[in-house]
Amino acid sequence: MFTAISYSTNPKERYSELASQLDALLSGEPNRFANLSNASALLNQFFDRINWVGFYLLDGEDELVLGPFQGLPACIRIPLGKGVCGTSALNRETIIVPDVDQFPGHIACDSASRSEIVVPLIKDGNLLGVLDIDSPELDRFNDDDREGLEELVKVLVKHI
Repeated sequence: MFTAISYSTNPKERYSELASQLDALLSGEPNRFANLSNASALLNQFFDRINWVGFYLLDGEDELVLGPFQGLPACIRIPLGKGVCGTSALNRETIIVPDVDQFPGHIACDSASRSEIVVPLIKDGNLLGVLDIDSPELDRFNDDDREGLEELVKVLVKHI
């Protein structure tokens, strides 16, 4: 059973608490779509000042397809190397975009999104997809978010 918890005000502690809660929430469930769905719901509850959180999953060798998410309807397919999600997936690195209008080739699924963070999901050296979080605020995400989400993704990929 899921119960909301109060998170510390220290960013590192907040992310550590979130990762522990995610691990407990997903433990024992083998279905990756159920786990990704609960992960997106938990992240949506955790973050303030965001308008979209979810996953794009590798489909074949060169394309991401929309997975579980919270927010408005989104782009369904993104080629690797295109937009923030496709670039993060291709390069296998986290990307923080303070202003999406300044990112060459940004794919605007929601015109309200102003900043974004994308973290690749890698398990046993294999790309599974990306975690994508958008905000209607400029410069919403920082290095604390990058570090915290990269650690969170390590917990998540154990369950997918």
